[in-house]
Amino acid sequence: MTPRETELIEAALQARARARAPYSQFQVGAAVLAGSGRIYTGCNVENASYGLTVCAERVALFKAVSEGESVFEALAVVTDAATPATPCGACRQVIWELCGDIPVVLASVAGRRETVRMAELLPRPFASSFLGERQREK
Repeated sequence: MTPRETELIEAALQARARARAPYSQFQVGAAVLAGSGRIYTGCNVENASYGLTVCAERVALFKAVSEGESVFEALAVVTDAATPATPCGACRQVIWELCGDIPVVLASVAGRRETVRMAELLPRPFASSFLGERQREK
């Protein structure tokens, strides 16, 4: 692990402590490193209407985008699962669209760590280029 990856994990761990997970009891923290060097964090926020729940990864990314960031270098996700958990499908799509093939550091509170690239997590993403293809077909 690089010092920057360790810093991201620590930020995600701190964010995880603020998670609101009364239904799943599965607290998740995320931290994204923007091109500016700033780290943005997020935690999962659950809702009784489950579809309105927002994952930690999207919270962190949306905070960064709302602050003007558009370039991202790495993302960390921390859970208490025995094996570091990967982002859900919806988060994978958002991460791909906003960040591309960045490294994703997966970590558990027990200290297990693994770094994967987004292309490994989402090998055939839906991309905005498909929308342009639809326009050209008309």
